[in-house]
Amino acid sequence: MSTRVTEAEYIALQEQAWSSGKTVCDWARACITQQLGQGSQKILDAHIFTELVGIQLLLMNTLGPIARGERMAAEQVDVVFREVQTRKARKAQELLNKRLGRELESRGGTQTQSVRTAIS
Repeated sequence: MSTRVTEAEYIALQEQAWSSGKTVCDWARACITQQLGQGSQKILDAHIFTELVGIQLLLMNTLGPIARGERMAAEQVDVVFREVQTRKARKAQELLNKRLGRELESRGGTQTQSVRTAIS
């Protein structure tokens, strides 16, 4: 694998590599393999986020009645569990899309419009 960089870019790469005690080649290899590992980490992060959203949905749907002193029948709890399992992935994606939209809006309007179209 090879790439072309400007002299200034190479100097910056060299400084970065040397500061970690590696050659440019070894440093670049470490960066590439680190990116490979981060792909599986991103999948795990998405799964964890989805489960956290599920917990949030569960709490939102059960704490209200409990705080009012109401009891939930076992059948009601089962319905809430099934709804959470059904909705958590979609809700997690909605929250991520909303956050992405806000971040892009803060960076500039033209990029936001094209990304919104791609997400929709």
